[in-house]
Amino acid sequence: MPETAKKKLPIGIQTFADMASGEYYYVDKTAHIHQLVEQGRYFFLSRPRRFGKSLLIDTIKSLFEGREELFSGLHIHDKWDWQQTHPVIRLSFADGVMQNRSQLDTHILELLEESAERLGISCDNSSIHGRFRELIHKAHEHHSARAVVLIDEYDKPILDNITAPDRARELREGLKNLYSVLKDADPHLRFCLLTGVSKFSKVSLFSGLNNLNDITLDAPYATICGYTDRDIDTVFAPELSGLDREQIRYWYNGYRWGDECCDSIYNPFDILLLLQKRRFAPYWFESATPTFLVELLVERGIFTPRLEQMQTEAELLSRFDVEQIATEALLFQTGYLTVHHVEEPMTGYWLYTLGYPNVEVESSLNQALLPALGVDEAPRQRLALFRILQAADLEALADHLKGLYASLPHDWYRNNPIARYEGHYASVFYSHFAALGLDVTVEDSSNTGKVDMSVDFNGTIYLFEFKVVEQVPTGKALQVASINSPGAIRCPSVEDAVNPSLEASWRHPWRQDLHTGASNGAGGVYRGTLQQLKDKGYAAKYRGEGKPIYLIGVEFSREERQIVGFEVERMS
Repeated sequence: MPETAKKKLPIGIQTFADMASGEYYYVDKTAHIHQLVEQGRYFFLSRPRRFGKSLLIDTIKSLFEGREELFSGLHIHDKWDWQQTHPVIRLSFADGVMQNRSQLDTHILELLEESAERLGISCDNSSIHGRFRELIHKAHEHHSARAVVLIDEYDKPILDNITAPDRARELREGLKNLYSVLKDADPHLRFCLLTGVSKFSKVSLFSGLNNLNDITLDAPYATICGYTDRDIDTVFAPELSGLDREQIRYWYNGYRWGDECCDSIYNPFDILLLLQKRRFAPYWFESATPTFLVELLVERGIFTPRLEQMQTEAELLSRFDVEQIATEALLFQTGYLTVHHVEEPMTGYWLYTLGYPNVEVESSLNQALLPALGVDEAPRQRLALFRILQAADLEALADHLKGLYASLPHDWYRNNPIARYEGHYASVFYSHFAALGLDVTVEDSSNTGKVDMSVDFNGTIYLFEFKVVEQVPTGKALQVASINSPGAIRCPSVEDAVNPSLEASWRHPWRQDLHTGASNGAGGVYRGTLQQLKDKGYAAKYRGEGKPIYLIGVEFSREERQIVGFEVERMS
């Protein structure tokens, strides 16, 4: 495509009139808007930050105001009655940070006054709920058409103060006072849409507004915000030259609000910054990742490998409030996890499998988590891991990982129960690899079972299996499989590691099945982690790729708080 076909990248543009000027690349979302307006009147949409919610709101505002010239050539142009206009009341909480009820009330009154002046209305009521109710009624009366209410970032005042629960509750009550007006305004409203990051419960915030239709996970609106693959390949085609299309997909695609039939979505902020700067970087993640999220995950003892395959009910995805923030809801609604799979195992019971949307989020979140997990020099350790894998130096890898665990603060173990720090072994191991942006798969499935972790890097496959040595059954000998192949590496394991006084408290998915072969029978033998990898034939899945394959058995000791067995065998 010739250079003259290029347009401006709409970075930070949230005004539809600017987007419709023809100067900027624009992805037409008016088909979704038309369907939404025809379907009903009261809607709620949750999307993560920087996903285009404000532009969506402004597009709907321009539509109801009858600004036909802006919609020329768009899907909705010949399907809309341009003779019928409606007064639009738009309230946005996107700007400013309110830290108490007084500041919030002042901000709301300013927004209401601004809308009244724009609509040529004078309001007499002094209270917030009274003025909002009066504004809606008079807008209907003055313009002889029902009003449209659009509220952008409806939850931001609460989220800005979520780490201060008393203050967050105070601000929630202030917003509840405003939103409660909507439930009795039905005779005066043509359309109502609230957008935000989180979905607070109707009981706590909307006070009886039971007719609010949540379209967050509705398949027809899965792509109402964000860019699809088709959008990238058509609208932004003039900008793609010199960029690896598969890497764009690997780094930034993968958001999904619905089942596998729904298109996956790119965050617009990532794509626009990539096209401008011409280099891959975690643009969205670095723009405003809240520190409280990392602190909360660590405080709750989150097993980081499980974040890639977290299962939850639909109800938990929408359970979000000041007093109770479900981990699944927090990660999903803020955009750090997305829907990978939806199933209905029995009628009316919906089960969602969540996971990272893309490598940007996976690597960046794990980078942020590592210092909180006790890895104080995470960037230096990450560089060292990269160089080791680049050289495929397995002996150096063993030394590196043992050094990593040796550096973890002693206080972490002293202040946490055994069950948590055994999960901590696996969390540090997985997050260290994932933070590098590698192709990491937890519980990688094959026809013979699931290997604990696989890594595909630089033309080499690494298959890891993990065990905690103290959990060998009482009376069983600990026998590490001998390594006969040339170039195999063996780090000695602890002898007599069995401790009958310790119960098997390893409850994470990597090691719920600790024993193989004859280990469950009387007089059986624990045969070693590497041998299990070989017996299960996990490498068979990868043989056809023609890449070198390393089987790696890793054994941890809860007493030593260290890797005590590291065995490697290269498969030809």
